[in-house]
Amino acid sequence: MSHYQRIACLCTEAVETLYLLGAQDLIAGISGFTVYPPEARQDKPKISGFSSGKLEKILAVDPDLVVAFSSLQSDILKDVAAAGVDIQHFNHHDLAGVLRMVRVLGSLTGKNEAAATLAAELQATMDAARAEAAANDAAGLPRPLVYFEEWNDPIITGIGWVGELIALAGGRDAFAELAVHKRAKERILADHREVAARAPDLIIGSWCGKRFRPETVLERDGWQDVPAVRNYERGHIIEIKSADILAPGPTLLTRGLPQLQALIRQWHADHAAGALA
Repeated sequence: MSHYQRIACLCTEAVETLYLLGAQDLIAGISGFTVYPPEARQDKPKISGFSSGKLEKILAVDPDLVVAFSSLQSDILKDVAAAGVDIQHFNHHDLAGVLRMVRVLGSLTGKNEAAATLAAELQATMDAARAEAAANDAAGLPRPLVYFEEWNDPIITGIGWVGELIALAGGRDAFAELAVHKRAKERILADHREVAARAPDLIIGSWCGKRFRPETVLERDGWQDVPAVRNYERGHIIEIKSADILAPGPTLLTRGLPQLQALIRQWHADHAAGALA
């Protein structure tokens, strides 16, 4: 065969993409952090964590290709390569990278046509969102300032693709200057009062693997006059699950973007009705 037959996926976005391409039968093992599609967790053996994994467990599923994402998985990939198994290491931090990943996985699995179709569908989703935001701009509707919190202690702001999604949905990233940094430690805020000073209209929490607790945001010193906090009961502080917005695969556009759009549409409705505190 001209393509790989047994693929070990150490990252959830590769699993999701291969299922969408109809290549799920080629998956030999998955990360324990896999969320989408839910049937993958039932059908496939779990062979690794995200930033940790044992070579013996990966090799036990007899892979001919191991797919990973981010620099956090580079050490285990060195061991995989030393064991003589091919690797595909993704490390994209933007939406264009998601489309590249789709096409690459399509090529590696003999699913080029399905990959082209999926990439076109994802691009169409982005184009439609961009057009809606542009129409709102043309109509004179303001873009809300959106603060995205990836972690709470220390506070870490959103990565690049999150800023892109906020813009596509018709908002403004409150910390756009930090979103360009690929490493989380470069997006740490030393003083949480920096957020309050920027007075975001909307706050989104996605605490990378644990439940976001909006009540802790309400209690932060100096945040009481933040517009999003004043309008908390109108749903202006929400959680987007990390599986929907922090895993850089198709789910960013199929699940994350629609939630951002719904939040911003509601903010526009509240703004137009004069309902904001």
